[in-house]
Amino acid sequence: MPEPAYTGRNFVFIRRLFGGELFLIRPGKLALLVLEDGTVFRGNSIGAEGETCGEVVFNTSMTGYQEILTDPSYCGQIVTMTYTEIGNYGTNDQDIESDHPQVAGFVVRSEARLHSNFRSEQGLTKYLIDHNVVAISGIDTRALVRHIRSQGAMKGILSSRDLDPQSLVRKAKDAPGLVGRDLVREVIPPKPRSWNEALFRLEDASASCEEPDSSRSHVVCLDFGMKWNIARHLVQRGNRVTILPGTASAQEVLDQKPDGIFLSNGPGDPEPLEYAIETIGELIGKRPMFGICLGHQLLSLASGAKTFKLKFGHRGSNQPVHNLDSGRIEITSQNHGFAVDEKSLPSDLTITHRNLNDDTIAGVRHNSAPAFSVQYHPEASAGPHDSQYLFDQFQQLMQEHRP
Repeated sequence: MPEPAYTGRNFVFIRRLFGGELFLIRPGKLALLVLEDGTVFRGNSIGAEGETCGEVVFNTSMTGYQEILTDPSYCGQIVTMTYTEIGNYGTNDQDIESDHPQVAGFVVRSEARLHSNFRSEQGLTKYLIDHNVVAISGIDTRALVRHIRSQGAMKGILSSRDLDPQSLVRKAKDAPGLVGRDLVREVIPPKPRSWNEALFRLEDASASCEEPDSSRSHVVCLDFGMKWNIARHLVQRGNRVTILPGTASAQEVLDQKPDGIFLSNGPGDPEPLEYAIETIGELIGKRPMFGICLGHQLLSLASGAKTFKLKFGHRGSNQPVHNLDSGRIEITSQNHGFAVDEKSLPSDLTITHRNLNDDTIAGVRHNSAPAFSVQYHPEASAGPHDSQYLFDQFQQLMQEHRP
């Protein structure tokens, strides 16, 4: 039998029989997830003790929970994983998309109390506690997801502190929503920085770093909550990468003398980001431009289109997209709650990709400027490599238009 290693208030560390590694269980600590419409789910607290609010959404990925936790696009959202068991391969310091978890809260059906992977450094539960993420397990996630799909994503409160459902319903109703809210300012970097880390190499379990070289193409990224793997892909293709806060002006971008401009992903509603829309509008046509997710929406808004909120969004690593240029179907990773309104699309933009689940716009190309964007994440490994050609297209555009 495993021997107890540490006992504390409301939780117990247990030492594995083999290897001496510690993992954590929290027996009997009740937590509630309450939606603004009064729906209540009871489960076990598996993260930090406390209370959090956010829009309750779901992700259909079977793996990648650590990338999801650290994706800045999930700021302000309580993420529900539809796959039944989460945490079986543990966590590590390499599979992250920012310097800390960004989700408002985390919901799983069952957390793996034992994790096994040669790259694992600690278990999911301890990771959640160490990073102060409020989380719950043991609820019927199938019922929760069906409710969201039927009624739409809605605000919720996740708490291990206040266990009064009526009190939590009132808090959920009073919580801020995503529409009209600028969440980008909560996740953007405080100052410019250079990025030189390339993709992770499994053969030697490391990520290579490139030395600065002024002869290489220079990509300036406007960071609205950018996933780190995007920058890694840009470096992997031989670029010099500079990351600017998403609040940077057009002149600040041009002062960097870029060969290409990248518009990153990010959280929330794109329409309140007037500063970003104005900047992008000034930059269209001056340098090749590539946008992903929120960057796609902002490029479309800067070109004259409008956006709308989806009923429950697209979140998962198994989303099919039709490439209208090649006719190929791509399996993609997606994470967004808003989309570009096709009825508002200006003549300057041509649709290049469609989401096959609901026929919404998944990509556009500018007709008079070297600019394009997609409503999904080609830096992720969903297909696993179905969409990485988009980085090559951006590379080719920079070569063709390089001064």
